[in-house]
Amino acid sequence: MKLLYYSPASYGGIADYAHEQANALVDLGVDVILLSTSKYRTGRREKYKVVPILQEIALTQPLPHKLLKTIYSSVVILNNFTQLANFIEEHNFQYVVLGSYVEYLAPLWSGRLRHLVKRGVVFAAIVHDPVRDFVVGPLWWHRWSIACGYSFLSQAFVHESINLDTVRLMPQLQTTVIPQGIYRFADANKSRQQMRVSLDLPLDAKVMLAFGHIRDNKNLDLVIRAMVNFPNLYLIVAGKEQSLAQRPIAFYQELAKILGVAERCRWEIRFIADTEIGNFFAASDITILTYSSIFHSASAVLNTAINYRQTCLASSGESSLRSVIQKYDLGIWVEPDDIDAIKNGITRWLESPPVPKLEKYFKDNSWALNANLLVSSLPIFFTKV
Repeated sequence: MKLLYYSPASYGGIADYAHEQANALVDLGVDVILLSTSKYRTGRREKYKVVPILQEIALTQPLPHKLLKTIYSSVVILNNFTQLANFIEEHNFQYVVLGSYVEYLAPLWSGRLRHLVKRGVVFAAIVHDPVRDFVVGPLWWHRWSIACGYSFLSQAFVHESINLDTVRLMPQLQTTVIPQGIYRFADANKSRQQMRVSLDLPLDAKVMLAFGHIRDNKNLDLVIRAMVNFPNLYLIVAGKEQSLAQRPIAFYQELAKILGVAERCRWEIRFIADTEIGNFFAASDITILTYSSIFHSASAVLNTAINYRQTCLASSGESSLRSVIQKYDLGIWVEPDDIDAIKNGITRWLESPPVPKLEKYFKDNSWALNANLLVSSLPIFFTKV
């Protein structure tokens, strides 16, 4: 049986998720075709076929004006959904999974997908961020867009039980909770000592790692402020800046300088290749996941850290992230957006590190279970598989 997987994310957590899930679906006997961009690269073995006909939304060089960027992004989104609809029609796909739910400009592109539903096409989506509180344009447009983004879906897959705000009643829509599996990146190819020497870190120091995209809701500024109270604590920041709409890395570097902790910070502000990821976890002792209260999702970084058997210091709003950390003792949980809570969390970690229930977590949160739940949620498809 064939399944079309739509994933315009070229790299990052959503692209990694698509790769792992698509491979797991192939293991069940599903013929998976993944639509993505020419820049889509996982660096790992793909059991599925990649068709790179989508357009990359991220620019290599920023546009000089915000309006131009908005126009460019809008054109890319509309073009990609046109490519999706054309591909479905040309190749007669009946089952389509969107690698991430999206509502942006949905009133303009969802109509054609609803038409395909009437012809028997079944759409599902992975709702990584179930609380859609980032408002683009007027509120009425935002709410209409959310409704249109759900209007053609038969299944919404989430990582935590939640009543989705679909704006309007969606009687055709079912919500299914699925686990997020572990991201199996390569083992470190440098030793802990080699990495610490290369980063000019003391071999016996305690080192925190802030990994992945740099954006405001990760509260990196609060972590830097907390470091003032721990003179022997170091920090590695490894990842790319999220976008021009977020605070630039220069903000955090200047803050570290003002607070007198700059000498204990290491900045690797770039895309971290898959072959390098293990080295940064080898060099560090704990992963920083201090999301703000507006974060209601699962975390790809958590499931990367667990792959390297590393615990975390974490915070967020109500989310899958919070649930799994507390259920499986995967790290120190603190209240979000609170510098004193972060200080207390660091103290707890230094004095009594958590002992995670890793084997139970691996068993309960596998990609095989993820794929099985996805397939079994589509009864007609399941019987044919």
